[in-house]
Amino acid sequence: MKTVSIDVRRAEPHDARAISDAHRTAWQHTYEGLIPHKPLRDMIERRGESWWRKATQGPATLLVADVEGTVAGYATLGLNRARALPQEGEVYELYLRPEYQGIGLGRLLFGECRRLLKSLGCNGLVVWCLEDSEHADRFFRHQGGLDVAEGMETFGDSALKKIGYVWS
Repeated sequence: MKTVSIDVRRAEPHDARAISDAHRTAWQHTYEGLIPHKPLRDMIERRGESWWRKATQGPATLLVADVEGTVAGYATLGLNRARALPQEGEVYELYLRPEYQGIGLGRLLFGECRRLLKSLGCNGLVVWCLEDSEHADRFFRHQGGLDVAEGMETFGDSALKKIGYVWS
């Protein structure tokens, strides 16, 4: 039996290309058919390798799920941007390449996000996802998130409903 090395760690500038690839693949898989084609393509193209290299040194924390040296997914987190909610932390993004979904890596990555926000003194956290993203809805509910807020997100000419899940 072979032991597989799985690590959740802070992203480094040299991870930028792999994060960009994970981002593109995960977003195409997650949002194709939900977000109109052109706005989705434009959003993916804006976040190329140089964008992710800068993000590794930006104000938000960027974590990667590293499986045997492959960036299987990433998460970004920081302070809550929705001032109407009392939770102090926010997981802005959490995405895995499709081939790494359903094996517990999302739970591992999300758990590390929660632990890190708590260690930084954040009381509670919020995560937003599109209402029609059934996979995300199911994931956050299974992680104990409570659906307490809603809003709208605009993509080109389309406005899509988003749901805020919170943890105290």
